[in-house]
This record gives sequence, C-alpha cells and structure tokens, in this order.
Amino acid sequence: MELTEVSVGQVSYNVRVDGPESAHIVVLLPGSGEDATVFDAVCERLHGSDLRTVVPDTVDGLDVAGLLALLDGLGLAYVNLAGNREGAELAWQAAARTFGRFKSLVVADTPHPAVVGGDCPALEIPATIVVGGALARADAEASGRRCYSDFRVVEVDGVESVPRDAPAALATEISLRTSMW
Repeated sequence: MELTEVSVGQVSYNVRVDGPESAHIVVLLPGSGEDATVFDAVCERLHGSDLRTVVPDTVDGLDVAGLLALLDGLGLAYVNLAGNREGAELAWQAAARTFGRFKSLVVADTPHPAVVGGDCPALEIPATIVVGGALARADAEASGRRCYSDFRVVEVDGVESVPRDAPAALATEISLRTSMW
C-alpha cells in the first residue's frame, strides 16, 4: 500500500492507494467518524478483481470542489466512485455536479440527497445503492427517479455497516459497475 499526502486548500489528507496498476480506479469515501480501514475487506476483494483503490483517511471538511482537487492532486481524471454514509452523500453530490469525471457510483445506506430533502441534481451515470435492511429500501428505490442511467438497489439484510459487515456484497456491486459488459 502506498500512503500519499494531498493538500486541499489548508488541509492535508492522507490517501491510501493500493491494488494492481490498472485503468480501472475506484475512489472509496468513508463516512464521518470512519477512517479508510472501514474499506479494508472491500479493497482486498477489489484488488482481486484487478481494480486499483484510492481511499482518503477522512471526508471531514471535503466538499465537491475539495474532492475534485484531491483527485487532481493524485492525477486521477476519470474514476469510479463509491461511498458510505457521509462519504456517499459527497459521492452523490460530486457525481451529479461534475460531468465527465466519474464512470459509476456505488453507495451504501444513502439515498439520493433530493429524496430526503437535500439539494442535488439528477445523476447521469450508472448507480447502485446497497442498503443494509428493508427500512432503508424505500428511500433507496425512490432515488431511481433521480438517476437517468442504469440504476439498481441491492439489499443485504441485518447489516449495520455495509462496508464492514457485508464487504463481499459491496465489492461485488463496485466490480459490476466498473465493467462495461
């Protein structure tokens, strides 16, 4: 694993870059209060699928412009995006507001922000929401109205944290979204 420090404005972020050299890169954004280790098991599976992973240590203080600056600092122009909770909210915003920068979006337990009263344009790239139970499914399915491309909802029952408790399911959905078949 390579640990890189990237400055965004006055803040420096430690970013974990790992996996095989590949044209397919997945940027994973942890939730607030989580660190990059929440995605360890997911990343291990993605590396086995020939995907390179990039995980900042935190998303605290990052907005869409900051995320784009972080990607620019790493020299990443076109990536797949995944996120958990607050990282997923940032991922929705970035993917919906930035044309031509992201190939796909996979989020855990977080519907499109407009579904729950937030401000966010519709998404125009393939997207998947992985939910940890039936209670979150209704909002996840309502997100389909805000996605103008292929859209899926995947439910894994009885899971509190999708990346921690269902890494195989999350990694599978990310792998499927990185493939154009």
